Amino acid sequence: MINVDKIRSLFPILHQKVNGRNLIYFDNAASSQKPQIVLNTINHYYANENANIHRGVHYLSQKATDKFEETRSAVQEFINAKNRCEIIFTKGTTDSINLIANGYGCSLSKGDEILISEMEHHSNIVPWQICCKKSGAKLKVIPILDDGCLDIKSFENLLSEKTKLVAITHVSNALGTINPIEKIIVAAHKVGAKVLIDGAQAAPHKPIDVHALNVDFYCFSSQKMYGPTGVGVLYGKEELLNALPPYQGGGEMIKEVSFKKTIYADLPHKFEAGTPNIAGVIAFKAALDFMKNIGLDNISKHEEYLLQYCIQKLSKIPGINFVGNAKKRAAVISFNLEGLHAYDVGVLLDKMGVAIRTGHHCAQPIMERYKIPGTARISFAAYNTKQEVDSCIAAIKKAQKMLA
Repeated sequence: MINVDKIRSLFPILHQKVNGRNLIYFDNAASSQKPQIVLNTINHYYANENANIHRGVHYLSQKATDKFEETRSAVQEFINAKNRCEIIFTKGTTDSINLIANGYGCSLSKGDEILISEMEHHSNIVPWQICCKKSGAKLKVIPILDDGCLDIKSFENLLSEKTKLVAITHVSNALGTINPIEKIIVAAHKVGAKVLIDGAQAAPHKPIDVHALNVDFYCFSSQKMYGPTGVGVLYGKEELLNALPPYQGGGEMIKEVSFKKTIYADLPHKFEAGTPNIAGVIAFKAALDFMKNIGLDNISKHEEYLLQYCIQKLSKIPGINFVGNAKKRAAVISFNLEGLHAYDVGVLLDKMGVAIRTGHHCAQPIMERYKIPGTARISFAAYNTKQEVDSCIAAIKKAQKMLA
């Protein structure tokens, strides 16, 4: 087991009080908190290395470039990608998905199909709607079952030679469901379709091996992995990224520009137009090192323990309704209390120092599926404790009495 007290000591924000109570932060599916080493790395960059990366011949530029590219190598190792050039830095998972959707919008045509699921985050729905509107392709939706699991039989029935791409979440941000992406990737490849996996809710909690998965595209975000906001990763197979057009034009993504023609840069710079979030990318390596030092398997086991303990405690509260009960799930719990609005519950918990997320969690089709306006959501990270769960349960019971 991990030393939670030691881990917590590394996070300055966790030692504050909210409304006179010790902060209990259970909104990790939105953003995790940042350890001191990440904060120090950002400060160190601006104090000692601040300069535009690439092309600069002076000392600071070369130093910043080296640090920036070290993060690319760290990400490559973290997900076991074949080549460094397959790692594209973006603003986040949303940006990564839009990059691919924009590229596919140029290659699809009427009669082609894209498959997504009913449990997707809006970021893995809207870009494909735009893509299909531009290209004339058709968007098809894989339904989910009552327990929040993907309807695999429906997926198999929807899959055909018309399917050009399957875009699906690895872990549902609203339900916690872990999808069988290994089976999905194999099935999609059999009909010649490519696969994009939204890994925003998986990468912080479990080891990812894109080579073993044989996935075509995989996306995730720094801010859910103890790193800075505004930094994301798109992994793509080299040959597929080379076949796509640039997402944005400008500096960095070119080899040569004239009024007659422009020659684009090689990967990965072809997709990294303009000045990136240099400090954020450099600090992301510190976050990856932090996770690596704890061990992803250790993080996963700790969060699984908290998940099961919390479900057990919540189950004893009268009037509780869980939304999503998949057997394979990550450290996310969505629930409602009978007769109470999730927003009201969240407001009262905040008064007691407990931070949870309430609403539709950017997953309105899921809420429509269950005919509810939203849920209260608890989500865990490596620094959360059993004692915090106990305090949260007590706060929920108190809120329930106050709102009755």
